[in-house]
Amino acid sequence: MNSDDPFDNPPCRGCSSYLMEPYIKCAECGPPPFLLCLQCFTRGFEYKKHQSDHTYEIMTSDFPVLDPSWTAQEEMALLEAVMDCGFGNWQDVANQMCTKTKEECEKHYMKHFINNPLFASTLLNLKQAEEAKTADTAIPFQSTDDPPRPAFDSLLSRDMAGYMPARADFIEEFDNYAEWDLRDIDFVEDDSDILHALKIAVVDIYHSRLKERQRRKKIIRDHGLINLKKFQLMERRYPKEVQDLYETMRRFARIVGPVEHDKFIESYALEFELRREIKRLQEYRTAGITNFCSARAYDHLKKTREEERLKRTMLSEVLQYIQDSSACQQWLRRQADIDSGLSPSVPVASNSGDTAHLPTKKNVPCQKPKGRRSAPPLNLTGLPGTEKLNEKEKELCQMVRLVPGAYLEYKSALVNECNKQGSLRLAQARALIKIDVNKTRKIYDFLIREGYITKA
Repeated sequence: MNSDDPFDNPPCRGCSSYLMEPYIKCAECGPPPFLLCLQCFTRGFEYKKHQSDHTYEIMTSDFPVLDPSWTAQEEMALLEAVMDCGFGNWQDVANQMCTKTKEECEKHYMKHFINNPLFASTLLNLKQAEEAKTADTAIPFQSTDDPPRPAFDSLLSRDMAGYMPARADFIEEFDNYAEWDLRDIDFVEDDSDILHALKIAVVDIYHSRLKERQRRKKIIRDHGLINLKKFQLMERRYPKEVQDLYETMRRFARIVGPVEHDKFIESYALEFELRREIKRLQEYRTAGITNFCSARAYDHLKKTREEERLKRTMLSEVLQYIQDSSACQQWLRRQADIDSGLSPSVPVASNSGDTAHLPTKKNVPCQKPKGRRSAPPLNLTGLPGTEKLNEKEKELCQMVRLVPGAYLEYKSALVNECNKQGSLRLAQARALIKIDVNKTRKIYDFLIREGYITKA
């Protein structure tokens, strides 16, 4: 016993008084231990299975361990006081011990627990053994030794899940209310065997929950997950394919250690780089390249071709999905006039949907247009789907500035809907085709004029 408060000591089984050292412990009875004070022991107290002739032990901590002037009880009291008051608060430590001064506590602790060569050599051996264990690893793992210390309830604190580095704990632990199940449990001597076993089972369950809490905290510390941003930066240094594997294998990191997990990811990243390099060399061989000078020229030309192909693809997509705004049409028309040096007739949609032609510059003086002007006809050369159109459909696509692939889709949708309904109205066509209403009207009128659909 190392407490100065007698009420913290266990009671005597004979007289129920709180024990003070020295006292007697029966070596044959228990658990729980059978404890007697010196008075009951001298009277030969017996109770149930305990007999007065049983072997016994004298329990006392009144003997020196590290220093002749310090008893074992005082050593334990010093360690408890340092744990309660914190290292360096020697005045509080001395006040809690009551038997030693501030200077004595500091001198004894520093001499025997900090600067003790026996303890130092033991810690050094443990460190060397740990380094020797991981000396052959190719990828050393460095955990978060000094995590940031954010202010309480700050953004970084929330990113770190409320971790408090100075205490190595979280503000809210896993299974945070596990202790609530034990708050009303009290072991008394009058408990029945069933009730006693039930209380023991509850304590065992609580221990298992504590083990799970510690297991999760150990995984977080070992894998360096506390400093989330640092962990994310380390993950981003891998290619995307390796990052996908990293994300998939993250759930298995709790099974293997951090070094083994990092070695696996690094090995896969190395394999990925090797496979990519082999594929590149095989491509050179297929192209008939035999030296790296030719390979550099090949890579430059390949990059140029890819850029040109990307530009053509982007142009095709823009032409398919662009909306003909007023400013865009006027600019295109003006550029066409400047390039040709003429003023070609400008198609303008009339109220009936027919196309009228304005006089050219040769017939009447040119006047600045006040309304919307159409863009030049679309060039269908090389666009996919052009070969499936007849001449009239090509002319429609050029004037409406609609790529052939999109026109064929709109035509198919309108014809199918007309076959289902028997006829088709312009409002229904606009509901099916989510494009400019003027373009929808021209496509609708063209399909009716050519007999593909019937007007309602």
